Amino acid sequence: MVQQSGRDIAPASGRLGVMLVGLGAVSTTFVAGVETVRRGAGLPIGSLSQMGTIRLGKRTEKRSPKIKEFVPIADLKDLVFAAWDPIPDDAFAAAVKAGVLDRHEHLEPIKDFLQGIKPLPAAFDQHYVKRLHGTNVKTGKTKRDLAEQLRGDIRDFRKRSASDRLVMIWAASTEVFLTPGPAHQSLQAFEKAMEQNDPAIAPSMLYAYAALMEDVPFANGAPNLTVDIPALQRLAEERRLPIGGKDFKTGQTMMKTVLAPAFKARMLGLAGWYSTNILGNRDGEVLDDPESFKTKEESKLGVLEYILQPDQYPELYGNVFHKVRINYYPPRGDNKEGWDNIDIFGWLGYPMQIKVDFLCRDSILAAPIVLDLALFFDLAQRARLSGIQEWLSFYFKSPHTAPGLYPEHDLFIQQTKLKNTLRWLMGEEQITHLGIEYYEKA
Repeated sequence: MVQQSGRDIAPASGRLGVMLVGLGAVSTTFVAGVETVRRGAGLPIGSLSQMGTIRLGKRTEKRSPKIKEFVPIADLKDLVFAAWDPIPDDAFAAAVKAGVLDRHEHLEPIKDFLQGIKPLPAAFDQHYVKRLHGTNVKTGKTKRDLAEQLRGDIRDFRKRSASDRLVMIWAASTEVFLTPGPAHQSLQAFEKAMEQNDPAIAPSMLYAYAALMEDVPFANGAPNLTVDIPALQRLAEERRLPIGGKDFKTGQTMMKTVLAPAFKARMLGLAGWYSTNILGNRDGEVLDDPESFKTKEESKLGVLEYILQPDQYPELYGNVFHKVRINYYPPRGDNKEGWDNIDIFGWLGYPMQIKVDFLCRDSILAAPIVLDLALFFDLAQRARLSGIQEWLSFYFKSPHTAPGLYPEHDLFIQQTKLKNTLRWLMGEEQITHLGIEYYEKA
């Protein structure tokens, strides 16, 4: 094991402002959950930063502190919130409408707090999210105008909330599918495209640009292209700001990143994997549009190929049939059902099947991810980690990587990467799990 020298990290003093793009089911569940935890009426279950421990040194040393006690992350009491949304509902009305948290147990006790969070007018264009309609929207002659208005919102919130630091997280709807083009290759081309109202510049890119220009880290919780383009990646590096994404890894894809590594570890073959989802929240309605679904589909489909590496194991994974479906079903609300049929084969090619029916709660799984990303992106900035934060791939379906690197999707490798980065930051030894020193005799 190699001893690391550690890194100077600025203290997490003062307030941390969390700016959320979208005030729907995920954001309201996150904000209400944090306030409930702060009042001692609930536990932050699902949050690695709050509930998780980290082993330090040898197993015989029995050092496993809580992560929040090991690294200098912000305290929950220091978090303040703002949001943009095209729907004018305040956080209480939006949370009631989302129907995720029990109104009487979890929303009414903090009603005054939630009603104090009113969404700023959104930089919204229905061309990119066709199933969503809103009246709380900004107007401007160009997309550059809208981006400048967002920058003004950031400066106003920083001052109004007396925040010492800010982070921004996209927790809004999935936009239509876009691929990188000439407008995305340099900052000069990007800014010119904004001024010309180029359709290659989606609203999510305006938020990311505004965040980076105001020295705010940006995390993308949807499968949108957003910061996955050279112009904004270079801007983040030049301004020494953390960026990352994309698409919160919650239900069905989380299960894939657990099961697929098990098949590969045991060299079991995979013939096909059929996945279908039903959900009835705003996300389901947006994804009912084929162009938005295409963006989500690309995010979900890439997981198996990267984990199973068919080029290296053609006999086992060279001919996998992988199908993903998402169906909007209003009666289910936020309680998504992810159903998987998995056809595997073993010794001498004999077939077997696995069925998974995950009756999950989408926003309950996403809320602790938002919390961890807010705290870890703030930590990254204070530790002067700039550009793509691959060590936070643990939280994303389609993780960003440096150009030329394939993304690591195995959940357990991602967790090891995350924890080893925290050890590296704090000057602790990396954990390799070799363990030979317990058995080799001098």
